[in-house]
Amino acid sequence: LLALIKPIRDGVRSSLEAVRAARRGEAPDIPRTERDTPIHIVLVGTLALVLPIFVVFLHVIDRGHLDISAGLYWSTIGFGLLFAFVAGFLFSSVAGYMAGLVGSSNNPISGVTIATILTVSLVLLALLGTQIDFAVDAERATAAAATAILVGGIVACAAAIAGDNLQDLKAGHIVGATPYKQQIMQMVGVAAGALVIAPVLQLLFSAYGLGDVFPRPGMDPAEALQAPQATLMSSVASGVFLRNLPWTMIWIGVAIAVAIIALDKVLEVRGSSFRAPVLAVAVGIYLPLELTVPIFAGGLVAHLAGRSLRQRLGRGAAFDEAAARAGRRGLLFASGLITGEALVGIILAIPFAAAQSTDVLRLAPDGFDTVANVLGVLAFAGFVLWLYRVARRA
Repeated sequence: LLALIKPIRDGVRSSLEAVRAARRGEAPDIPRTERDTPIHIVLVGTLALVLPIFVVFLHVIDRGHLDISAGLYWSTIGFGLLFAFVAGFLFSSVAGYMAGLVGSSNNPISGVTIATILTVSLVLLALLGTQIDFAVDAERATAAAATAILVGGIVACAAAIAGDNLQDLKAGHIVGATPYKQQIMQMVGVAAGALVIAPVLQLLFSAYGLGDVFPRPGMDPAEALQAPQATLMSSVASGVFLRNLPWTMIWIGVAIAVAIIALDKVLEVRGSSFRAPVLAVAVGIYLPLELTVPIFAGGLVAHLAGRSLRQRLGRGAAFDEAAARAGRRGLLFASGLITGEALVGIILAIPFAAAQSTDVLRLAPDGFDTVANVLGVLAFAGFVLWLYRVARRA
């Protein structure tokens, strides 16, 4: 965040200078491939979007549930709006910057959302604590935690959209597209996505359940969508208000993160090919094994494919070109696997939700678990080998 202060400040300053130049009639002739949506339209649209956020806050934050005075209620909504606006701008800048440099896959959404929820929770703890004793009122503590998560969700959406849009704009810049035309269609895409995402999530929830929350009794917890980030964020918010957050472990985590960042900087200065990105270490710590094992396998395949290319071509321009081509082929292959798995999961959710059972399409007999596990391992090994061959053929 500290490293991005200067680029963000320079970007805001250049936008304001462009507005002042346009008012003086001194606006330069901007090339077609550099024409963005005018900054005054961006500002008006940004302020206009505060209204639907305000409506959402009114609908979700229930004064009767919190049982607080009118003044404190409106102060809470005002703080939520202000924080969502400011944090959304800052973290969208971070997400867009990272997407422009590396890609939207490097968007630190989890980190910025957790930071938002933790900050909002601490402020609301001080604000609402004047009228609520959270230590003895778990129900209102849960309602306050939901408010913090709501603000975090708004900021997370802003950061996610910013990262994806900036990657699209970067791709458009490479092929010579007109930015403001892309931005118009991006707004259409965001609106279309907003209409589709909610029913899809409701469908998945009805079919599988999310985390440890299920739409009906008797559902199999093993079939639930784990949502580890959501579970972590819920634990952070509720832990602040219930005052059972393990601060000792948090400070230990902070110390470990600082040490890893320092180690990574030392490796960078020394020009080492081995790096220790703190986000990758954090992902390995808190994500479940069913997610970290495929991530590790993918990284191992990339390493082995790169080493094979280096042995065949040696170091030089030919290797660099082949390595970049292998990375693109591997990324496209892996993206297809991820997209296909997600689409199949959504398609299967339709009969599961309609029948209110994940066994409605079951063909395997009882006691098939061992065979299924063996087949799963073989299929996984086959996909790993296939991915390696796809990358190596570059």
